[in-house]
Amino acid sequence: MSNFIQITPFMHVEDLEQAIAFFTDILGFETTFRLPGYAYVQRETVGIRIRESSRANGGLPGNRRFAYYVDVRDVDALYAELKPKLDTLPERDVHGPAHKEYGQRELLVVAPDGNLLAFGQMTSPQSSGGAQSGDRQGARPLSTWPPIGRRSYAGRRRRRRQTLRPARAG
Repeated sequence: MSNFIQITPFMHVEDLEQAIAFFTDILGFETTFRLPGYAYVQRETVGIRIRESSRANGGLPGNRRFAYYVDVRDVDALYAELKPKLDTLPERDVHGPAHKEYGQRELLVVAPDGNLLAFGQMTSPQSSGGAQSGDRQGARPLSTWPPIGRRSYAGRRRRRRQTLRPARAG
């Protein structure tokens, strides 16, 4: 009998309430366990442990790299389910679903703290990296993803916090 069950990564965020709201309200996860500064969210067989951290206490919130990859059976069905809520996010924070040259069809979503979540479905490797039939109109090419800059939600939020913080003395 196998002993391994699943991997549940830790996601470090600066605002736990905002992260929980994103996972539950936008992505359809459920909060199944909660402590101060910590939450476990789950959807079907996928779980993520969310820990409130800040740069001051050694946490590394939002790195905008592929750190959370969720394999799904039908990425287009997931996109269709989530689309009304994904449409409430800034356009630059959602990419796909789109075929990738490495044999995956992916939907990429940037969480409010800048963490990148990839939902992927195995396809077959493509001979070219171009768009395939069925790709969402206007999907950005992978070379310009993840969105880094002024238009992303996380970037706007970070700048807003910086302007609200008092200047440090000396």
